[in-house]
Amino acid sequence: MQLLKYPLTFVFNNHVVNYPTPVNLHYAWNFGFLSLICLLIQVFSGIFLAMHYSPNIDLAFASVEHIMRDVNFGWLLRYVHSNGASVFFMVVYAHILRGLYYGSYVSPRHLVWVFGVVIFLLMIITAFVGYVLPWGQMSLWGATVITNLLTVIPFAGNLIVEWIWGGFSVDNPTLNRFFSFHYLLPFILIGLSVVHIAVLHQDGSGNPLGVDSKTDKIPLYPYFVVKDLLSLVLFIAFFSIFLYFSPNFLGHPDNYVEANAMVTPIHIVPEWYFLPFYAILRSIPNKLWGVVMMLSSILVLLCLPLIHSTEIRSSRFRPIYKVIYWLIVSCCLVLGWVGEMPVESPYIAIGQVASIYYFLHFLVILPSLGKLETFLLTYKT
Repeated sequence: MQLLKYPLTFVFNNHVVNYPTPVNLHYAWNFGFLSLICLLIQVFSGIFLAMHYSPNIDLAFASVEHIMRDVNFGWLLRYVHSNGASVFFMVVYAHILRGLYYGSYVSPRHLVWVFGVVIFLLMIITAFVGYVLPWGQMSLWGATVITNLLTVIPFAGNLIVEWIWGGFSVDNPTLNRFFSFHYLLPFILIGLSVVHIAVLHQDGSGNPLGVDSKTDKIPLYPYFVVKDLLSLVLFIAFFSIFLYFSPNFLGHPDNYVEANAMVTPIHIVPEWYFLPFYAILRSIPNKLWGVVMMLSSILVLLCLPLIHSTEIRSSRFRPIYKVIYWLIVSCCLVLGWVGEMPVESPYIAIGQVASIYYFLHFLVILPSLGKLETFLLTYKT
C-alpha cells in the first residue's frame, strides 16, 4: 500500500536511506556513485552546449569557438564537458578494476556485471561520436578511420558505412547523425544505469571479503552517504585541477585545428581512453581480425561470470590471483602506451605480445587459476 500511495518516498527510503549495506565497505565502492555523478555532469553540460552548437561542417568548429569566446561561461561549459569525458572514463575504469579485484562478477551479482559491461560499451560509442562534434582534424580523421572499420561486416558493411556517412565520405550528414546519436545515447545510459542499480539491489552489494554478509549490514544513510560525499569533495578537487589549471592536457593538439579533408595528420590517434583497444586493433595485420579482436577485448568481460572457477571471490584470499591481477593492469597500461606510439618497430611487437597476454589472461589463465588454487588448497590440507 505504501508503494502505491507514495512510490517515490518508498523507493527513496528502501533504496537510499534504509538500504542495507555491508558494514565493511571501503572507498573502492565509491566509484559507482562517482560514475553516476560524472554521467549527470556530462548530460547537463551537454544540454547547455547543444543550445549554442551548430551541427554543420561549415559552422561546427566556429560554433565551438563561439562557445569558448562569446558565451557567458561558455569556456567553463566546454571544458567541463570535454574533461568530464576523460574523468568519467577514469572513474569507470577504477570501478571495473575494483570489480575484477573483488570478484564482483560472480553469482549472484553476475547480471549486475553484464549490465555494467553493456553500459561501458555504450559509453565508448557515445564518447566516440561526441569526439567528432568539435570538427577538428582529429575529429574528422578519427571518424574516417573508425567508421571504415565497419566495412569488414560481411555483405552489408559498405552499405552500413555509406548510411552512417550519409554519402561517400565523412561529411555534413555524418556530423548531423553523430550529433543526434550523441544527444540520445546519454539518456539511454541513464536508463541502463537505473537498471544496473536495480539489479544490484536485488541481492545487495558485495564486500571486500567476498563473503555473504546478510546479517552484518547497516543503513546506507548516514554512514555511507557521508562516505560518498567525502569522495565527491575529493573528486571535485581532482576534476578542478584539470578544469582550471590544465584543461587541454588530455586533448590532442590537432583537434584545435579546423578539419581539412585535404590534409592528413601525421599520426592519427584516438582519445587516451580508447588507446588500449586501438593498440589491439592495429597489432593484427588483417583488418577483419583486428576489428574482431578489438570488439572481443571488451566483450570478453561478459564471459567472466562463466569462466570463474573457484568459490572464492575476493583477491584478499587469492595470493596468486593478486599477482595475476596486477599483471593484467600493467598489460592494459602497456597497450595504452603502445596505442599512442607510431606504427613502427618495436611498438608493433610490444603491442602484439601485450594483446596476446590480454586474451590469455581472460581465456586461459583465469579459468585454470581457480582449479590450481583448489588443488593447492586440497594438497596443503
